[in-house]
Amino acid sequence: MRNYFFALSFIFPVGLTAQINCNVYKMENNQACYEACIIATEDTYGQGTRGSQLKFDEAIALCPTLAYAYFEKAVPYLKRGDFVTYRRLIDKAVELSPLEYLGYRGGARYQFIRDYKGAISDLEKLDSLSDHDIGFSINGDYQLNFVKALCYKAIGQKTKAIAIMEQQLAKENYSPMTYDYLHLGVLKMEIGDLNGGIEYLKKSIAYNAYLAEPYYYLALIYKERKMMKEFMENMETAKSHYLKGYRRFDPYAHQMDKIYLADIERELKTLD
Repeated sequence: MRNYFFALSFIFPVGLTAQINCNVYKMENNQACYEACIIATEDTYGQGTRGSQLKFDEAIALCPTLAYAYFEKAVPYLKRGDFVTYRRLIDKAVELSPLEYLGYRGGARYQFIRDYKGAISDLEKLDSLSDHDIGFSINGDYQLNFVKALCYKAIGQKTKAIAIMEQQLAKENYSPMTYDYLHLGVLKMEIGDLNGGIEYLKKSIAYNAYLAEPYYYLALIYKERKMMKEFMENMETAKSHYLKGYRRFDPYAHQMDKIYLADIERELKTLD
């Protein structure tokens, strides 16, 4: 069975995907898979409910090659932290339709499971299969090459992570996303390129002035340079934004370069 019949868009949050075109099965005279597809795409039950999961079981029984059903059945297990069951189901979806689901699995390995090497493997495999942009992360925060770069950072290959980020930002028609400059600025800071850190953290603020993290990291650079007035201004702004809720947040996982109020207060106490 060819897997060209729909494209999954990773710009949507977990569990929201592009709709399958079930009519393709009808055109191929595959009545069982057509009926299974209709069942799988019925919006009758809430995601993760018993009724919803039984619906996907019914679809799979009718059409064991329906990757979409395995994928949709997998998502609630991921969100609930049952990674064993999730992995069994998502692996089957990837086996049946790698071009559609490698990006999702790779993004989940980064965001939820912290399997950084596995995520890199999935995203590089996807890149080898696709002639186009490889898409976006599960939650829509990143283009997937940035996810790959963050994975390289996590395993200690920061120079490679920077190169991937800079290459992505230099691509024609690429529009930077909310956290691109933040992560690149932090990486520059971490390898000792303080000028580069300042440049990209200021770009992050210019992109979105209502986010605590870039002010916090910018303050750290100013502290390193003994520019205490600038340190205080940026750290106080970071604290103000944080207390107003202008900070990174994910209900399911800790985010890279996320800060906490304790981090800010610890830095401010160093001046007491």
